Amino acid sequence: MPTQMPPGDARPLRDFLNEAANGEERFLHGRRASVALGELTHGSSLGGDLAALDGACVLVLTRDQLTTALTLIELDGVAQRMILCPADFPLEHLPVVVAKAGVDAIVADEDTADLAPLAVPLHVTCTPAIAPDAATQPGGRRTEWILFTSGTTGIPKMVVHTLASLTSAIKPRARRDGRIVWATFYDIRRYGGLQILLRAVLDGGSLVLSDPQEPIAEHLARLGSHGATHVTGTPSHWRRVLMSPAAHAMAPGYVRLSGEIADQAVLDNLHALYPHARIVHAFASTEAGVGFEVADAREGVPASTIADPANGVKLKIEDGSLRISSPGNAGHYLGDGDLPLAGPDAFVDTNDMMELRDGRYYFIGRRGRIVNVGGLKVHPEEVEAVINRHPAVRVSLVHPRRNAITGAVVVADVVLRDHLDGDGAHADGVRQEIVELCRGQLARHKVPAAVRFVPSLTFSASGKLARHHA
Repeated sequence: MPTQMPPGDARPLRDFLNEAANGEERFLHGRRASVALGELTHGSSLGGDLAALDGACVLVLTRDQLTTALTLIELDGVAQRMILCPADFPLEHLPVVVAKAGVDAIVADEDTADLAPLAVPLHVTCTPAIAPDAATQPGGRRTEWILFTSGTTGIPKMVVHTLASLTSAIKPRARRDGRIVWATFYDIRRYGGLQILLRAVLDGGSLVLSDPQEPIAEHLARLGSHGATHVTGTPSHWRRVLMSPAAHAMAPGYVRLSGEIADQAVLDNLHALYPHARIVHAFASTEAGVGFEVADAREGVPASTIADPANGVKLKIEDGSLRISSPGNAGHYLGDGDLPLAGPDAFVDTNDMMELRDGRYYFIGRRGRIVNVGGLKVHPEEVEAVINRHPAVRVSLVHPRRNAITGAVVVADVVLRDHLDGDGAHADGVRQEIVELCRGQLARHKVPAAVRFVPSLTFSASGKLARHHA
């Protein structure tokens, strides 16, 4: 049976590779190649360079998610520090990262000649071809895992985790759960995707990795061919699935949403698409770790969950914002004065605003995203949740538009379901229905002054709506 990493367990990830569920071989499946996890117990994707990385501060610049996964598994317990750079990380920020973190090695899966100006002495190449490695492998270090915050301007902060904090929310599954094949739309170099890689390794499962260049229909077909049972992504990821004719190419038994507000419309649509799946929406952040999950098929969070989320997590709402204290809290920020995050009484402010209605807390938006309409506050996400309830709407994006009288008004860009036309009398009727829906459920200043139908919206590399107007 897979074994959860108990508190104080210093074993590296590599020690868990042979703890398979039901004796079945486990794999990491990339878009172009697959690797049996057991191969890493007697081989290396880093060739003969693993010993050279012992005690190093390593900048992980692999672009392919399969080579990224192999690198992270091999370096845990070997490197002193691993810095996980997402594929969309701005290269112009790397000199500051190298200086702050004390980087002395780079692992990449592409030519690194253009990184010569960084003056990092050791460059190592990772490939999905596992080379036999009979030599004694180094290990035993408590490696620091450095993740970048997302959704910020300028250079993102570097958040320091350990394997213990990253895996604090991962619980062992019973043998009766059978064969588990995890899949994620996330980038595993960010917190949400990394959680799924760690679950697969510790939980005795295989993992199907995503590729941002892969068409959604091909990705879904690949998930189906590998028999994905547990699939995770943001609500925006799942809306792409719902819009794809290939959505039935897979038949997961477990669907998980996190990273954005899961509104009732996307939950209902997923229940209709995968009627036999357990559908869960969860909250987690890079700094705070996993806060809670909700599995009752409703948007929002029961007040009882906020009062007692279990698993060693403490939650509270202060000044309207969700705050989390848990074993999954990061230790500190690297550099920037090493600001503390963790401690027995330390609560991480998520800046996610919540409102209590009828015994249930609802997310209404991010603190920094407020639109000021004549001195009154509007959270775009709150308005979007209402618009998305209309049966003709697939997804919406609410943003401000300047107004000479109120300073700003709320406007909405809306993507309709594929079978509806955004022009003509029918569209005018849908537009009016959306406005009336908002008038019935929102204060007057929150009702969109304009509704514009658009063919698509832009999403960030992390799978969230790109809020250029916010």
